[in-house]
Amino acid sequence: MAYKILVTNDDGYEAKGLLSLIKALRELDDVEITVVAPASEKSACGHSLTIIRPLRFVGVEDNFFKLDDGTPSDCVYLALSTIFVDSKPDLLISGINRGSNMGEDITYSGTAAGAMEGVLHGIASIAISQVMDFTNPDGDFTLAQEAIKKLVTKIREGSFPLPEREFLNVNIPPDIDSSDNKGAKIEVTYAGYRLYANDSHLHRNPRGEEYYWLGTHPLNFSARIGKEGISDYEAIEAGNISITPIQLDMSAYKSMSVLKDWIEEQ
Repeated sequence: MAYKILVTNDDGYEAKGLLSLIKALRELDDVEITVVAPASEKSACGHSLTIIRPLRFVGVEDNFFKLDDGTPSDCVYLALSTIFVDSKPDLLISGINRGSNMGEDITYSGTAAGAMEGVLHGIASIAISQVMDFTNPDGDFTLAQEAIKKLVTKIREGSFPLPEREFLNVNIPPDIDSSDNKGAKIEVTYAGYRLYANDSHLHRNPRGEEYYWLGTHPLNFSARIGKEGISDYEAIEAGNISITPIQLDMSAYKSMSVLKDWIEEQ
């Protein structure tokens, strides 16, 4: 029986990263791939579902659909309720994203959200992102392709290494020169501490009306104090592949007793 993989992304159905992922997976033996991707780019849409308007599947080719104005979470949700009615896919892969998804950026990420939606439905899931040199408009996804094939093969021949409601978040080092990454190893990491700044750009249209573009930020991170191991950013900075187990339970357990004491204060 073929190994069933559901694929989605947040860069849109025509994105080079998605097409590179599909190509890599098709090189594996006895794999059945179904692609459901947004019709347009949905970067930084987070784990959002569309509940205020209808959604429509549009066939691109066999087992490849774009979801008209849908998010990655919509793609996974509807794929599971319409295409995979009788049996769930064995694995879900979201990506390959054009750009990193590390640290708290995971909460913004539509790529990570696709994997979140998968594990909510009990499906082993991977989010994979390529850290980019954005001076290269196309990007080189070769290392990401090699990495995902290794991970899928390992999962298929053994088991998924995480419990329920946890997914693998994979980041691939920059593609400035793919030959530099030949010795890249996989590092198990935690999500680093992302350093943010506001970056918005004011413009005016021909009528004088103001509008804003939200800018992008340089990848500035720091380690988390008191945490063992290395962060995803440190692995990437060293030219290695970062793989981080992400859990959906965001409860701050260590703060519960403090909060209880605060509530009970007279």
